[in-house]
Amino acid sequence: MARIRLLPDEELDDATRAAVEAMEAGGQDTSTMRGLANAQDFFNSYFQFYGPAREGRSIPAELIELVRLRIARHNDCFT
Repeated sequence: MARIRLLPDEELDDATRAAVEAMEAGGQDTSTMRGLANAQDFFNSYFQFYGPAREGRSIPAELIELVRLRIARHNDCFT
């Protein structure tokens, strides 16, 4: 089974390392960040969109939640 290597701190760029350290200090899982950092250009492009979108700066937070609920319903997920 293929696995994505999770980059250790010393292989992360400075901005990603700072974000990972902040997440870990808050008790959050950093696996996704460490995995996506294998493709740093993709990672940077993705989070240029995702960060502002998720914080409601480019897409209203209410719309994000409605979309999440709709996707969950289409996947028969009622948690």
